[in-house]
Amino acid sequence: MWNRRQALHAMAAAGVSAALRPSLAQVQPRALLTRPIPSTGEALPAVGLGSWITFNVGDDPVARDACTEVMRNFVETGGRMIDSSPMYGSSQDTIGYGLRKAALTGRVFAADKVWISSGAEGREQIERSRRKWQVNRFDLLEVHNLLDWQEHLPTLFAMKAAGQLRYVGVTTSEGRRHRDLEQIMRSQPLDFVQVTYNPVDREVEERILPLARDRGIAVIVNRPFRQGALLHALARQPLPPWSADIDCTSWAQFVLKFIVSHPAITCAIPATTSVAHVRENMSAASGRLPDTAMRQRMIAAVERG
Repeated sequence: MWNRRQALHAMAAAGVSAALRPSLAQVQPRALLTRPIPSTGEALPAVGLGSWITFNVGDDPVARDACTEVMRNFVETGGRMIDSSPMYGSSQDTIGYGLRKAALTGRVFAADKVWISSGAEGREQIERSRRKWQVNRFDLLEVHNLLDWQEHLPTLFAMKAAGQLRYVGVTTSEGRRHRDLEQIMRSQPLDFVQVTYNPVDREVEERILPLARDRGIAVIVNRPFRQGALLHALARQPLPPWSADIDCTSWAQFVLKFIVSHPAITCAIPATTSVAHVRENMSAASGRLPDTAMRQRMIAAVERG
């Protein structure tokens, strides 16, 4: 057994060692913000990855490899949901290539859409999409922009019941067809809806987001940066110094934190071809979030831009 002198020496040495190295809290990454999918309680990181335009690179090997690095860094920083559609050109092929090359299959929440005017051809299109992604099944399938939703939703619900799919949803964007979307949300047992939302496009705050909370429907946010136009406009002015109070270091994080701080939002899906940007975006899913008063202040700052 140690005597008193030995114990004091050991304690002093431990104190010096602790002073020379950072605390565990300093070296550990911040916890990633997740939100539960209301229909199951499954947790999803609040920032995902879109593929509209950015992953439509054809068979260019250099561009495909660059997209693969974006996907790799997205998953390494805790991301899960990757979103695509048959409407997005070669994006599905690019995702499949990246999942295989970076060994990410099984580590992502695969979200895709059915987008075809013939309900009878929906299953065939879904199977083509699945082969392009090179996954066993999709986690989520949505009817893209409500196209022929009356025909496609029964197909998706049947696939879900058969275990060929985990979640069902519908999408719209840029404020279109919100009345139709509201009707579908009220009448169909949806797991997800996808809408446009950001500090400028806030129409969904009035009826869609409250309805989603009441009905237990998860909400995905598309076009968070207005396809880059919002960030381009905001770049003309400096980031407000009080942004540090919510751990923001860029306008992209500022906008994303505004979005994911709304209690009805499950996940935002910004698209990018930049590894630096995907890491910057994922950082918005950590640290402090704005409260109601701060959100109003953020709206005012963006509107001045």
